[in-house]
Amino acid sequence: MKQPLSVVIITQNEENNLRDCLASVCDLADEIVVVDSSSADQTQTIAREFGAVIQVTNDWPGFGAQKNKAVSLAKNDWILSLDADERVTPELAKEIAELLKTQPQCQSYEIPRSSWYCGRFIKHSGWYPDYVLRLFNRQTAKFSMDLVHERVLPSGAVGRLNSPLLHYSFQDFSHVLAKMDRYSSASAEQLYLLGKKSNLPKAVAHGLWAFVRTYFLRVGFLDGAQGFALAVSNAEGTYYRYLKLWLLIQQRGPCQKNSSSA
Repeated sequence: MKQPLSVVIITQNEENNLRDCLASVCDLADEIVVVDSSSADQTQTIAREFGAVIQVTNDWPGFGAQKNKAVSLAKNDWILSLDADERVTPELAKEIAELLKTQPQCQSYEIPRSSWYCGRFIKHSGWYPDYVLRLFNRQTAKFSMDLVHERVLPSGAVGRLNSPLLHYSFQDFSHVLAKMDRYSSASAEQLYLLGKKSNLPKAVAHGLWAFVRTYFLRVGFLDGAQGFALAVSNAEGTYYRYLKLWLLIQQRGPCQKNSSSA
């Protein structure tokens, strides 16, 4: 018996991405659910064009909680969770459709993801194959409640699909800088709430290690100029994360909730 599929997406001001994302799943999905954080652009209009179920929220509880909200609104147990800057390839859509023609053997599936960085898809640097768990039965899995870098927490067997998901993560360097600022702030807040510690030397050391890991250990140099730029931006993002954590501790004092070492 065919298993119906709900595609769930969270959005905020994604008019430049959402149409292509929804077009890539419109023939695959039995239902599309969009939870939108009060977009000021045409995001909600585009979602309606594809017949999506839309819920608009005014608060921002973090990525994990927002994605769990989207999952809770779906009417089907099988969920494909996407970000607005992701695209399901025709090959991946066909593979998922074949999988759901009957009851799948596993309860969750990881998908290889190919990510775009300022002009090219990155093949090394730790970015590919970037397996992400996005297809799952919601009776056996849910998102972590992390503010950022949320992940699906499965129970039961986890399988892997072969066809890639495309991720247009960074269109240009302005996008890199803007996203780096947002994510480093959210990551610093998350680390603070976990009781992690930081200082300036630690921030510098984490940043340097991020560059070495990306460019040398994960052979980012094979990705050419973009590989070097990516390694630098990974180093910067990591440095800012721990620098902002240090500043949060200076401003608020140590978090007593879950005190631990970094």
